[in-house]
Amino acid sequence: MKIVISNPKTGKSYQKEIDKNSESRFYQKKIGDVINGELIDLQGFQFKITGGSDTAGFPMRSDLKGVKRKKLLLTKGVGLRNGEKGYRQKKSVRGNTTNDETAQINTVIVKEGTANLDEVLKKEEKK
Repeated sequence: MKIVISNPKTGKSYQKEIDKNSESRFYQKKIGDVINGELIDLQGFQFKITGGSDTAGFPMRSDLKGVKRKKLLLTKGVGLRNGEKGYRQKKSVRGNTTNDETAQINTVIVKEGTANLDEVLKKEEKK
């Protein structure tokens, strides 16, 4: 599983790979939940889940409860590229809760820690 961390102050985003053993800590988290940085070895940070996608690439949608994939008739928003007036299309999207089929979780920094995120994640990439 990958965690994508976006920093709204700098506009940068970082990717952190999570091993299979610690993935279960992120199961049953919903879009909008705040998670502690200690879960991904970033002390002092807090992250808000803003979205994600499953192993097949289908996006998570915040207004669809649960973990299942469903076909919805969409007019705008996540999962639909064209949002013209009167345009509707049936698209498959994933529910707002993470599970073992989640491949990526998108997050944004809510509270920053003492360490610089650039330095911490670059040190991990070199290992």
